[in-house]
Amino acid sequence: MSERNAIPLIITAMGTVAATVGVLWYYGYLHIAKPQDALLLADYTMLKTIPGEDYRISLKPAPQIAQCIDGVLVLFDTQQKGLTGVLVDNQKRAVRCSEQGL
Repeated sequence: MSERNAIPLIITAMGTVAATVGVLWYYGYLHIAKPQDALLLADYTMLKTIPGEDYRISLKPAPQIAQCIDGVLVLFDTQQKGLTGVLVDNQKRAVRCSEQGL
């Protein structure tokens, strides 16, 4: 029996893995998370509405769009493409929403 040199096989395997990771990253199927990805996108405050009292809000809309997905309020940022997050309270509990409204 002749022995095969394993070095070309190992180099080919490592190259294949590196190329696969590169292609998945390029097409957006692989995202390498950075610490700043977990930072707060913006601060939010709930304005309690009391019947008969006026409240003021800005006419300029926020750069985020909210959507109810599977009962959880998800925010999409319109300024930074691909930046998406779940709205949570100060105890990291997801803010729930209803597709039907109140």
